[in-house]
Amino acid sequence: MNAPSGGPAHRGAERFGHPPALTFLFATEMWERFSYYGMRALLVLYMVKYLLAPEHTGTVYGLAAFKAALEAVFGPLAPQPFASQIYGFYTGLVYLTPIAGGLIADRILGQRRTVLIGAALMAVGHFMMASERLFLFALFVLILGNGAFKPNISTQVGALYAPGDRRRDRAFSIFYVGINLGAFLSPLVCGTLGEEYGWHYGFAAAGVGMTLALIIYLAATPTLPADAFAKRETAQTPLTRADWQAIIALLLLVLPVSLFWATYEQQGNTIALWADQQTDRHVDLLLFAFDIPVTWFQAFNPFMIFAFTPLVVALWRRQGAREPATVTKLAMGCFLNAAAWLVMALAAWYVGGAKASWLWLFAFFVIITVGELYLSPTSLSLVTKAAPVRVLSLMMGVWLATSFVGNFLAGYLGTLWSRLDRVPFFLMLALIAAAAGAVIALLDRPLRRVLRD
Repeated sequence: MNAPSGGPAHRGAERFGHPPALTFLFATEMWERFSYYGMRALLVLYMVKYLLAPEHTGTVYGLAAFKAALEAVFGPLAPQPFASQIYGFYTGLVYLTPIAGGLIADRILGQRRTVLIGAALMAVGHFMMASERLFLFALFVLILGNGAFKPNISTQVGALYAPGDRRRDRAFSIFYVGINLGAFLSPLVCGTLGEEYGWHYGFAAAGVGMTLALIIYLAATPTLPADAFAKRETAQTPLTRADWQAIIALLLLVLPVSLFWATYEQQGNTIALWADQQTDRHVDLLLFAFDIPVTWFQAFNPFMIFAFTPLVVALWRRQGAREPATVTKLAMGCFLNAAAWLVMALAAWYVGGAKASWLWLFAFFVIITVGELYLSPTSLSLVTKAAPVRVLSLMMGVWLATSFVGNFLAGYLGTLWSRLDRVPFFLMLALIAAAAGAVIALLDRPLRRVLRD
């Protein structure tokens, strides 16, 4: 089926009923996510088990000064809390810089050049990770590259379709599969290389993945939509009372949703340490037995997203008129998050000081993934539905900042891993997630009319 008349032009025959550029953008995003999640699967383990050991810290450019600055605010930091703070800063800034990247593309460089610059910076940054001396500079380059790349690759997917083209939603679903396919494969490849053959091999594999993304995007250039620059209108209609009510309503949800991400993002931080230090990773099946590599646990969540998304969507469809309202789904996502941490608290209590079966982690990932499916895509849909059109991009940037705030909080919460016993640590995370759900639940009814839900 061709795009409706007057839709965006694209070259070449359609593939699977979509413009050929979608195939290239799918593959580009898949390899970019491969690089990001491959590096993230190794990051905390690399710092705690190698980089922040006394014999290595002195070799990292700028690390002593950075640690001194953090300790001036947070007090003395042992290796694990220091690693958690670095993780929080890195993952938090990854979700802040896209605001600037989007503005630069809209007003100065255009989407194509900005994506190319971002992809090149990230490829360089991943290869820099292979040198421990350049560790902090590598993270900085990766943050800048992600900021240029992340918002503009998604914008180009939308630009392939004319307004009203029903293929747009399906295209983003296909694109989302690419994200999770890369996230699923990367811990298996980069994580295994890093754990079995050396940290730097894992980081280099992430660099190879990002280089492939850059090559694929360059090959896609003839098929991509033209750059869309923001219109500079001298006169604009002021926001109405209803517009301001919608903006305030969305801002009220920012804090509880940030708390959701603060607990959720422990997957790549303290959960990685639990898997390494306190999990019996031995699997004994009928025909073979093996130990699950630590980093493979980071593949559980994206795999479950594949498996559970059709089930959750089917459930909502079957509920019909009883399908929960959008804000209610956000609260349910937070409560499911809290339930996942209660599972971990039960695991820690049940085994005491011994190692827990890997099945506890499996149950944890099942519950927290369903919670993510109730909150993450639903919240994006809420913003596009409720935010005034005139400030839609700005409000989307503000909403993405919930992940920015959440990841910073995740880094701070992770510092308590070394101070608290495991049961109270997991109960603390459950309480935070439940409190976020309770706040959203209290806001549900008052916000429904304002948010047109």
